[in-house]
Amino acid sequence: MNTSMIRYILGSVLKIEGTLLLLPCLTAVLYRESEGIYFLLTAVLCIALGIAMTFRKPKTSIFYLKEGCIATSLSWILLSLFGCLPFYISGEIPSFTDALFETISGFTTTGASVVEDVEALAHCTLFWRSFTHWIGGMGVLVFLLAIIPLSGGSNINLMRAESPGPSVGKLVPKMRYTARLLYGIYIGLTVIEIILLLAGHMPLFDSLCTAFGTAGTGGFGIKNDSLIGYSAYIQWVVTIFMVLFGVNFNAYYFLLFRQFKKAFSMEEVRYYFLIIFTAVAVIAFNIHNMCSGVFDAISKAAFQVASIITTTGFSSANFDLWPQTSKTILVLLMFVGACAGSTGGGIKVSRFAILCKTVVKELSSYIHPKIIRKVKVDGKPVEHEVVRATNVYFITFMILFSFSVLALSFEGKDLVTNFTAVAATINNIGPGLELVGPTQNFMHFTMFSKYVLMFDMLAGRLELFPLLILLHPTVWKDMLSQRTPKKINK
Repeated sequence: MNTSMIRYILGSVLKIEGTLLLLPCLTAVLYRESEGIYFLLTAVLCIALGIAMTFRKPKTSIFYLKEGCIATSLSWILLSLFGCLPFYISGEIPSFTDALFETISGFTTTGASVVEDVEALAHCTLFWRSFTHWIGGMGVLVFLLAIIPLSGGSNINLMRAESPGPSVGKLVPKMRYTARLLYGIYIGLTVIEIILLLAGHMPLFDSLCTAFGTAGTGGFGIKNDSLIGYSAYIQWVVTIFMVLFGVNFNAYYFLLFRQFKKAFSMEEVRYYFLIIFTAVAVIAFNIHNMCSGVFDAISKAAFQVASIITTTGFSSANFDLWPQTSKTILVLLMFVGACAGSTGGGIKVSRFAILCKTVVKELSSYIHPKIIRKVKVDGKPVEHEVVRATNVYFITFMILFSFSVLALSFEGKDLVTNFTAVAATINNIGPGLELVGPTQNFMHFTMFSKYVLMFDMLAGRLELFPLLILLHPTVWKDMLSQRTPKKINK
């Protein structure tokens, strides 16, 4: 195993985090807040450790999917451990476990919070809290690939380990340019949203934090009532951009280069919008008696459907008070999630499409045993390996989900709370129902349950296997043996 390359990547990640930590320092200067010194100290620590870890370059940059998964998982753990230090040492979040929970929730774009009064936090703390969503939305290793030239064709293993969805490929021949293109689209959409929010008379600080949460599909609010107190215009802007950030970024690439036919023929994107429109229509009809009119019902339904299916987690109403049909639809949307290749979480629309088509194929084989049918997406046959990986992912997801609900049950809380708490964290959504509803938080869980939910957040964001591989004894045996892969002569 190429441990020197893993060390080099971890060091590079720490240097990036240290640099990004200077932004809340600037916020503290602008608002004259003393809490900024803790962000500065953490930034210096990250940069110093990062320089020490990258001082000696690896002899070879070749690494495989296993190393990519390990580097990705350790990077996210390291990001969270150092990212939580300003919260903890400043006393803004006095418990280390709570500070770590809040930070992991931020980087994984979950938005599940343990802070009861967010408006009491300093501006620099609120900025960093929301900014972690933006960093984690596209992925810090994708950012690393965009700015640092890592040689070798194995760079795609980092992106495969970090990017959401059943398969990841190159948009352009070089992986570095693919990463730059993705971040260019990401930044462009974020800037457009900020401008539109400012046009709705939203303060600049609020606009930045809200856009960070929307872009990363995270959901940390800077107000105790999330976005309930803002105007209908602002809520619609956020609704539209939540949906846009849940779209597969390949579609934006096709639109950018005027390949409109390819963009509009993407099955996953069509299914994604069909699910959204259907859910909005049903929920709006179901809650219209609780709203001031048809437009109000559509607005609230659209916002919450967009928030849940994209796993953002913002709220414009207390949907825990809605009828059972509406709440059931929202819980189902938690599992569906957004498109592959987006910043959203969940199982992903593409996986559900493949699973459904696999079921149809299996039924057809019972009726016509001799017929040969292949699962197709976008008119092309899906490789057997992708179908197998999708099935294995779904099984692993359900096993982890079941064990997590069981682990939380020892606290004695009701099943709806435990079920939706796990659903909200493993799918990187944020709010659930009952004690973890949109007006509640996760503070009341024990330390044990919080660590279970933290594991779920990381596993959900990293598509399960990059994190689970760290639990395999062989991985640690290989890391301790300091083996470096040899270049294979073709």
